[in-house]
Amino acid sequence: MTEETPHPLPATTGPSRYAQRLLARVRAFDTRHPWVWDATVTLTWTVAALVDAAGGWRTTAVDPSVPVWLVVTLSLALSVPLYWRRRHPTAVLAVMACAALVGDASGAFLQSAYLQMVPVFHIALSRPPRALLWALALLLPPLVTGAVRFPPGAVDQRVVPALWAYALAALLGIAVRSRRDERAHEVRLAATAERARIAREMHDIIGHNLAVITGLADGGRYAAAKNPERAAQALEAIGTTSRQALAELRRLLSVLHEEGDEGDRSDGPAARTPQPALTDLERLITGVRKAGLPVRAELSPTAPALSAGAQLTVYRVLQEALTNTLKHAGPGATASVRLSYGPGALEMVVTDTGTRSTAPGRGHGITGMRERAARYDGTLETGPLPTGGWRVALRIPLEDPTS
Repeated sequence: MTEETPHPLPATTGPSRYAQRLLARVRAFDTRHPWVWDATVTLTWTVAALVDAAGGWRTTAVDPSVPVWLVVTLSLALSVPLYWRRRHPTAVLAVMACAALVGDASGAFLQSAYLQMVPVFHIALSRPPRALLWALALLLPPLVTGAVRFPPGAVDQRVVPALWAYALAALLGIAVRSRRDERAHEVRLAATAERARIAREMHDIIGHNLAVITGLADGGRYAAAKNPERAAQALEAIGTTSRQALAELRRLLSVLHEEGDEGDRSDGPAARTPQPALTDLERLITGVRKAGLPVRAELSPTAPALSAGAQLTVYRVLQEALTNTLKHAGPGATASVRLSYGPGALEMVVTDTGTRSTAPGRGHGITGMRERAARYDGTLETGPLPTGGWRVALRIPLEDPTS
């Protein structure tokens, strides 16, 4: 059974797309100016801590007689260090834990002590897992001290809820980190696949056109002494082939530019040039003939139900097969191309009459052809013929128009 090739998810549209763009812009701004967000978060929690220090802290305090100046000082020590939470979360937690230790030992039991959840989250997000053990070592002394000094109900009302809060903050950091690592892994896989795709395209475009140019140049060199007109025709064909190769490379690079930067898309001719399709097979064969390789072609005129990607696969396979013939078949070789439509499938067979000392395409050529065919549930068979020469057979299922 052929393994189904995964298809990319459709692009999001509507409000979700705008939300993603807005979030991306916020992240980009934060990357460029991290101090803005750090200062905003710190100022927000500092104001909240000072509001609590103005009198609300007594609702949870065991000893409401704690001096106000001490409560204000501890509130600042539990909030101001948040400015450095992303760069030095462990150090920030250590400072805050010292303030929490004084607060619990005095009986103030400040609610701002729960702000220690913030550096705990960042430790789980950006530090090795063992750093959470150091965080636990910093969090426990204040809780144990408060429970020992003021034992009635301290464990159930103070220690257990605080530990649950810190555990949830750590789990949230771990979850966000796992998701971030997963997305980074997906990006690396996508980049690897994209590099492989670009390598195949560059191999097909450059390899084929250089082979054609080499054939034209060799023919023109031999014709220059006897038939200057033929030599001029060869030079003209070299120029045409070179321009076609440059146009294909520009199209490929412009597509990559569009995929990498939606906000700055090129509107030039290269960006609008369509990819090669079945209608371009005759042009491909004509170019190979001009390079000096006789090609006999039988192309069925029936219009197939093939996607643009599948048609590009047929084009590239034929291109690679004829390029291998040009490079490896030797002088006097001829090629034959037969493209037909069987029961529910496109079938293309490319053969040549050349003699080879080694099999063609030991690099990326045949591998790339097989990968292209497999992407559309197709098959590719290659091998020598009993009578000499080489055979490439491609079969791609046609799409069911009723599905």
